[in-house]
Amino acid sequence: MSPLGLILLGISTAIFLAAASMAKSWALMPSAWKLVVTLLLYTAGNLIMLRLVREFGMAAAFSLSAVIQLVAVTVIAFTFFGERMSAIQNVGVVLAVFAVGLITLGPWITGR
Repeated sequence: MSPLGLILLGISTAIFLAAASMAKSWALMPSAWKLVVTLLLYTAGNLIMLRLVREFGMAAAFSLSAVIQLVAVTVIAFTFFGERMSAIQNVGVVLAVFAVGLITLGPWITGR
């Protein structure tokens, strides 16, 4: 993973977090401008993901992005929107993080 790839992953994550927060805001109080901003943010994040797919490969790029977003969105939902998950859902988040760790570190561990 190149430094630029990691920077782009961080930028796309920040954009997706902003999009998810805007989507939640739209769900609480719908308006046309919130919907437009949400769609623009998701579009920008996905355009960056296209570059990451080329650099990291599809499995690694989407897996990394998904788990980072999973954890970050969960933190935002808990912190800013007062949402909670059940114990089994929390276990699912932990297992997802573990699974992506295996996907990401697998080639290094197996020497491929």
